[in-house]
Amino acid sequence: MKICVLPGDGIGPEIMTEAVRVLQVLDLKFELEEALLGGCAVDATGEPYPEATRKLAQEADAVLLGAVGGPQWDSNPREQRPERGLLGIRKHLGLFANLRPAILYPELANASTLKPEVVAGLDILIVRELTGDIYFGQPRGIETRDVDGKMQRFGFNTMHYTESEIRRILRVAFEASRKRNRKVCSVDKMNVLECTQLWRDVAIETALEYPDVELSHMLVDNAAMQLVKDPKQFDVMVTGNMFGDILSDEASMLTGSIGMLPSASLDENNKGLYEPSHGSAPDIAGKGVANPLATILSVAMMLRYTFANEVAAGRIETAVKKVLAKGLRTGDIYETGTQKVGTREMGDAVLAAL
Repeated sequence: MKICVLPGDGIGPEIMTEAVRVLQVLDLKFELEEALLGGCAVDATGEPYPEATRKLAQEADAVLLGAVGGPQWDSNPREQRPERGLLGIRKHLGLFANLRPAILYPELANASTLKPEVVAGLDILIVRELTGDIYFGQPRGIETRDVDGKMQRFGFNTMHYTESEIRRILRVAFEASRKRNRKVCSVDKMNVLECTQLWRDVAIETALEYPDVELSHMLVDNAAMQLVKDPKQFDVMVTGNMFGDILSDEASMLTGSIGMLPSASLDENNKGLYEPSHGSAPDIAGKGVANPLATILSVAMMLRYTFANEVAAGRIETAVKKVLAKGLRTGDIYETGTQKVGTREMGDAVLAAL
């Protein structure tokens, strides 16, 4: 089984080191090969998703990613920005389904900015469509146009979805719900956007295939509010690319730290790219203080979804729970009465628990 390892930028190499150590201690038969993606790839090759990485990612059974981006590349031409590499690999591999769990571990209830009674026991899965919507729609760009008799800059993007794109991501959500509490909330903006009126129509049609699953609908602005007001009303949420980007980041902070949350991006055959939900955190890069748990938990998701190894995935998740129960915390989840540790120490603790 071949895994393409992409450490990326910022804290990516540090957290990836700990994730790879976890894989190695499990003594499973994996071939790991490293490549460049993001800003480091731009510096080395001039491209955020170079051909060598494309080839390796295509050949691999799964891809494990650290993080991409940083302020040093913000002034680059758009095609040479790190994030274009991330969008590129998602599109190239057909990774249309992004799964982001938002789980609040009991030991971290006080780390959330919400009251413990509001978030205690939180366990949400956000299913986000990943290869369509306004992020990929054409035409797009910035042009100079005559607007009302005045030449001025004009920015434009296009939101669109086909019926088949909507239906396949909805099926992922419905199938996931069958392994949970059989509740799906579809999020749209159908009162304003025709594109998402189609989304709602297809959701209603697709729900007929899943009579055992309860389907509800919510406008995205209300969904954002409800995630803060009463997050435990949700089980599986499914939505488009842009709305899912925003809502999944919001949901991650309910858990106390985005540094705790893994994610999976899957194709139609469960080949996936696995990465922490957080970014490259350039302000703490190289300091050895980053939280590696989201990346380690992404390894568990990889074992579960791509390699169908539920036993190994469960071992990793249990080890993380044991470490938290012992009171070990990186700076992002630290509170008085717990023990603050660095990236390597946290990795050591997970290995010991395994």
